[in-house]
Amino acid sequence: MARQRAFDRDQALETALTVFWQYGYEATSVAELTAAMDIRPPSLYGAFGDKRRLFEEAVARYQETWGAFAGVALAQPGPAKDAIGRMLREAAQQYTDPAHPPGCLVISAGVNCGPQSAEVQEWLRSLREASKAALKARIEQDLDGDAETLATYFASVIQGMSTQARDGASREMLERVADTAMLAWPDLSTPWG
Repeated sequence: MARQRAFDRDQALETALTVFWQYGYEATSVAELTAAMDIRPPSLYGAFGDKRRLFEEAVARYQETWGAFAGVALAQPGPAKDAIGRMLREAAQQYTDPAHPPGCLVISAGVNCGPQSAEVQEWLRSLREASKAALKARIEQDLDGDAETLATYFASVIQGMSTQARDGASREMLERVADTAMLAWPDLSTPWG
């Protein structure tokens, strides 16, 4: 007869998400994860496989919850400029929300990784590239011109906002950054790109 888990898997996943978000992938050890999750290593391996699979599941949960704001903003009807402005303002709110670690898990979790975590860094980079591609597609719905450069610009702004939030920038400051970034939106009355 299979033994039932003595812990709440969803709660353990939420705890792991927070630990990875706070410290990053490589700096977070299995010992730190199991201590925070209040489980023993065999339980972690039995429920999640290994640290890498736990991290991937935590990132997926992040994208469905705290990180979902970007996709929701970009999917809203109306001009692309409004959708991207909304995304940046919501980033200011999410990245500084005291209910969780500052910044963006997908942006910060792979910053300080060595060669042994190169696959994790590449996977996170692919997620960021997919987000940039979504920005580009949304821009192309409204504008003719160099949408790739504009998408890269706004991706750079959002990545910078994440880093600034981790450095202690306030929501108000990041909202001003978002408003300032939107000044780069092209004037539709003149050719661009």
